Amino acid sequence: MRTAATFEIDYVQYLGEDGRLLREDLPDFARDPKVLLALFKQMLLVRAFDTKAVALQRTGKLGTYASCLGHEAAHIGIGSAMQIDDVLAPSYREYGAQFVRGVKPREVLLYWGGDERGNHFSGPAHDYPWCVPIGTQCLHAAGAALAFKLRDEPRVAVACVGDGGSSKTDTYAAINAAGAYGLPFVLCIINNQWAISVPRKAQTGARTLAQKGLAGGLDCVQVDGNDLIAVRAAMDHALKRARAGHGGSVLELVTYRLSDHTTADDARRYRPDEEVKAAWTREPLVRMRTYLTGLGVWSEAEELAWREECNRRVDEEVNAYLAVPPPPVTDMFDHLYETLPLDLAAQREDAIEWEARR
Repeated sequence: MRTAATFEIDYVQYLGEDGRLLREDLPDFARDPKVLLALFKQMLLVRAFDTKAVALQRTGKLGTYASCLGHEAAHIGIGSAMQIDDVLAPSYREYGAQFVRGVKPREVLLYWGGDERGNHFSGPAHDYPWCVPIGTQCLHAAGAALAFKLRDEPRVAVACVGDGGSSKTDTYAAINAAGAYGLPFVLCIINNQWAISVPRKAQTGARTLAQKGLAGGLDCVQVDGNDLIAVRAAMDHALKRARAGHGGSVLELVTYRLSDHTTADDARRYRPDEEVKAAWTREPLVRMRTYLTGLGVWSEAEELAWREECNRRVDEEVNAYLAVPPPPVTDMFDHLYETLPLDLAAQREDAIEWEARR
């Protein structure tokens, strides 16, 4: 019997879990400690924001919030590699990637506070808003990538989806379209091991999530998602080949969700404590801190000072969020249709009367 085809999934890693360098062929950006230091400081800022956002929800000042705890390397690596004219189609927790692209933390808080004006964010206007329906953002990104190809624009569409979302038909359809049309499309599957309460092993029979792109003819690689250098290097490569007309990629970024799925979840009901404790030893801040300290460009005193600065910046954003007056109840009607249907017009009047009685 002949073999029709064979495939391999490469694994990209530069830093070990203990922060030691595992290979000497560092990408150019990683040879400059100042570049790595700036990215690490961004990771610390995201961690400070995430901690504060959870606290806001617990005190009733924010609605349900999706934490990004443990995803900092994946998100900063994605966002920092992109050009400003590229398009990002996030799910609902890629705050680090969005902050790098200009979104303000106060706008994230507005969104999770129930104010859709948060989606009118300060980042690139062509980026897509947060997407809670699982997987649909992948199709949006594939559509943008098709537009780039038709217009002959050297731009790339990047979509982020979780391990659970990678099982959705939307994701497979986006992969197939990207391969069939040779689109400048990069799909980042952020494998944090749990799709709410469903573990990775119960999500799919595939040995890797990266290989889901093979059927579509995309370039596929698995990446240590807790290794900032590896994420950024893999993204740089995928974006470069897409921009050069060589087609799309699927990157599986292997990380761990250190938090609950959202603040409406209690992961203690389904995750073993031992698993979570082990994941904390592999989290992205630990290894990057160790590596930078070893290079002599970071210290405990410098981190303490930067954490204080992060807290100051986050508090400033929180105060700006809290100072935004709530939108009028009529907003939910006034931005739906050019001409409001009669039944919704009647509901609009009822809403005005209800608000006046409050």
